[in-house]
Amino acid sequence: MSVLVNKDSKIIVQGFTGSEGTFHAGQMIEYGTNVVGGVTPGKGGQTHLDKPVFNTVEEAVKQVGADTTIIFVPPAFAADAIMEAADAGIKVIITITEGIPVADMITAANYIKGKDCRLIGPNCPGVITPEEAKVGIMPGFVFKKGKVGIVSKSGTLTYEAADQVVKQGLGITTAIGIGGDPIIGTTTKEAVELLINDPETEAVVMIGEIGGQLEADAANWYKESGSKKPVVGFIAGETAPAGRTMGHAGAIVGGSDDTAQAKKKIMRACGIHVVDSPAEIGRKVAEVLA
Repeated sequence: MSVLVNKDSKIIVQGFTGSEGTFHAGQMIEYGTNVVGGVTPGKGGQTHLDKPVFNTVEEAVKQVGADTTIIFVPPAFAADAIMEAADAGIKVIITITEGIPVADMITAANYIKGKDCRLIGPNCPGVITPEEAKVGIMPGFVFKKGKVGIVSKSGTLTYEAADQVVKQGLGITTAIGIGGDPIIGTTTKEAVELLINDPETEAVVMIGEIGGQLEADAANWYKESGSKKPVVGFIAGETAPAGRTMGHAGAIVGGSDDTAQAKKKIMRACGIHVVDSPAEIGRKVAEVLA
């Protein structure tokens, strides 16, 4: 059992033959991920990294049974790539691309609402189920199989948290990088819910940041769920000045509830074990599982 991706996922790469797609697809294949092909319009029928190239996602679904895609398409065309994947029947759409125009993402997010698929990202590091499937740009060697799930807006902090958890001898079930854009597919709450409901996940690390309501929504859902699985939380951006975008397009404090302090207060009130420094994540996870 794993969340979103596993050894049986049939993964294609949209933007397969581009420089980013080529580099990261190569890393994914080396990791042992079941990459069954890629899509680059106009290059169908060729092979790339010893995998077939298709002109459309629909062809990839029909010919190799693809059910998961990772998107390395340039920002101007990425929303179209998301909608094409949803149309073709892909179940998990992981979008790495950064800088997709917000208006495009609103269109894409609305378009896929009625379809049987889940969007992760955009502007995210992807999803990894250690030793089974790495569908993203994360350094695979950091992640070892275990019993702790990770949900994070930040790529770097995902790897940092995983490294700390692994060093505590615990390991990871699945790490989900949800992305830091204003419009994203899977929210913090939805990702936390997937991991809380996963029988193999015994604790969850939830890494958020200033801006928006996602962490508060997740915390309130966790409290209402009555789950006994511990959640360790961290919010990045405590020292960020109000009104200024910090790193991620969505990381901007709009009001008093968007600050790190306010979010941490809500999380604590909902029973989440909040740490004030990312350096404390691993120790806190070990403590709550002891």
